[in-house]
Amino acid sequence: MRNDDQPQPLNACLQCTTQACSGAPGSLEHPPACPMLNHPELLAEIARQYVDDAALREFAAAAARTEAGGYCRDTRVEEIMAFARRIGAEHLGIACCVGLRREAALAADIFQANGFLVSCVICKVGSVPKEDIGLADAEKIRPGQFEGLCNPLAQARLLAAAGTELNVLIGLCVGHDSLFFQHSEAPVTVLVAKDRVTGHNPAAALYLSHSYYRRLRQGEKE
Repeated sequence: MRNDDQPQPLNACLQCTTQACSGAPGSLEHPPACPMLNHPELLAEIARQYVDDAALREFAAAAARTEAGGYCRDTRVEEIMAFARRIGAEHLGIACCVGLRREAALAADIFQANGFLVSCVICKVGSVPKEDIGLADAEKIRPGQFEGLCNPLAQARLLAAAGTELNVLIGLCVGHDSLFFQHSEAPVTVLVAKDRVTGHNPAAALYLSHSYYRRLRQGEKE
């Protein structure tokens, strides 16, 4: 039995068939559970914030102009550079996984060829043993061997010390990326989302969830 005092999931957007939010106000009918119907005060407050907060307004405008400027034409690498220019970021930081050093080096070459200063910090910086945060040997990828902790806090701090103005994430693990987002002083965007199984194309598991990856739809087994 659901406790009415507990937060309720906000899922109306998943079942929406009208996408009224994409049309002009009043041009399309909103489904009954639409957040625009049920949270008008909150959304009005946020709309005012975009107008009243000059820094937020400029940042959001840069994002919107980047979206339109290369829509269905520019690669994500190109969009990152276009966005960086729009926000005046000349120094890009790369926070990368040790397993994606090659990809990080290729990205750095591209950024530098286009006039950006680039700093890069790899995830294993600091060589912190995983045992230091309480992992047992059996919980490591390769028990019996030294394994350094992925260190997104150090990546964020070192890139901040270097003075980066926009940080680009390349392949940090799930959870480690969350820590980097929390602690980065500069804004963060993602170039590569790690998925070792699909060749770093995590959407493939969604597209194939009715066939090769149908186990994903079966839920956790006892």
